[in-house]
Formats: sequence, C-alpha cells, structure tokens
Amino acid sequence: MKQILVGFHAVQARLRVDPDSLKSVYFDPSRRDRRMGDFLKQAEEILGERLHAADAERLHKLTGHDRHQGVVALAEKMTIARTITEVVEDAESAQKKSLFLVLDGVTDPHNFGACLRVADGAGVDAVVIPKDRSASINATVSKVSSGASEVMPVITVTNLVRSMKEMQEAGVWLIGTDDEAEKSIYDLDLTGPIAIVMGAEGEGMRRLTKETCDELVRIPMQGVVESLNVSVASGVCLYEALRQRLAKANKKAAK
Repeated sequence: MKQILVGFHAVQARLRVDPDSLKSVYFDPSRRDRRMGDFLKQAEEILGERLHAADAERLHKLTGHDRHQGVVALAEKMTIARTITEVVEDAESAQKKSLFLVLDGVTDPHNFGACLRVADGAGVDAVVIPKDRSASINATVSKVSSGASEVMPVITVTNLVRSMKEMQEAGVWLIGTDDEAEKSIYDLDLTGPIAIVMGAEGEGMRRLTKETCDELVRIPMQGVVESLNVSVASGVCLYEALRQRLAKANKKAAK
C-alpha cells in the first residue's frame, strides 16, 4: 500500500529510516534556495533515478494542495509492528521505564500529527490509539508531525480499555487528564512505567477510559482559558515526565 509524503521533514525522515521504501520523490526545480539544495544533495546520493523534477501542476495533482514545500514522495507504507508487551520488555531491557501516550478519540489529523511530534520529542516509546475513533496516518498527519509519524510506533487496538488493562498487568501506571481532577500533573511521580491518557479535545476521555485510569490529574490553568489543545496538553504532561526522569538520572549519575 502506497502513501504520499509531503514536505521536507516527512520525506527526509523516511530517507533516514527506510530509504528503500521511497518509490518516487518529486521536487520543484524552480525552488533554488539553500534548503532545497541541501535536500537534493542528500536525495541524489540515496535515490538516484527515483528522484524526479516536477512542475507545480504535477505536485498539486499529487497532493491536492500547494502546501508541499516543493517536495513530495510516493512511498510504501511503513509499518512499525509493535505490541504493548514488546514495548514494555524493550524498555526493561534498555534499563529504562516505558512511556506511552494513549489517545482516546483524537480524530483531527492536525491534532494527531502534532501529538506524534510531541511524543517523539519527549521520548515516548509508543502511541496507542483505538481502531474506530482516531485519525489515521495520512499525508496531513505526516506533514504536521514533521516526520515523527515515520518513526513513532503507533499501536492501533480494537478495544482501548482492554489494551489499557493489558498495560496495567505489565506494570504500567495509567494517568488520565481531567479538568476536574484534584491532583495536578506536577504532584505525581512520573519516573516509573506510565501511560499518559488524553481524550478528544472538547469531549475528553470516554467514561470507561476514564474509569480504567489509575490516576486522574489536571493541568493547572492560570488564565481565562479553561483548557489546552490536546497536543499542547500532551506536551505539558510528557515533558514533565521527561523532566523528572532526566533529573532522577542526573542525580543518580552524580552519586
């Protein structure tokens, strides 16, 4: 199954991790800035005859829009096959604590792509999404994620609650976000194996998802706005986990 990759970040990420999956890469020869020059130098060495010049009309036909930065690729869909058990075991083998992001009902591709970008930056081991109530990885998600969708394991599950219980059995603590929660995200120890569970923007988590969480926390809001975009909220929680983990590691190294 082929997919379309749009923009520098998405195509360059695929060049790094799986160049053989790129079947054809098209670029706009009228763009002659340094960024395009650097890209072509890298791409020519790797792709050879799979690299093609294409005019604006051709690029628009491939993508359906003009926000492609002059770079578009046709690629085999890359599958990073992982299971929850594998992720936990791999983390333990690497002597680290697993970190998941669970998205319940995030159907907007821009939000999903932004969540993947944040997850990759914070060192998340895998993102877990339900099969029926989630955006899927497409050209928009790939572009918004700045290439994170090419490397971040996304585990799609049929029954989200059952998969959350599987995490609990594997020793993962489930932390859900709720505006009405008593505890703040900054009150918790996030250095163990955890999953941050986020609901859809506006709707929040579904009832059973919320009830399955081990802990509910809120993000302190100091202004007039009552809540954050789901990708921003994910970033707040994940980077607090990263901050705590780095601080703990630095303290241990200093002994």
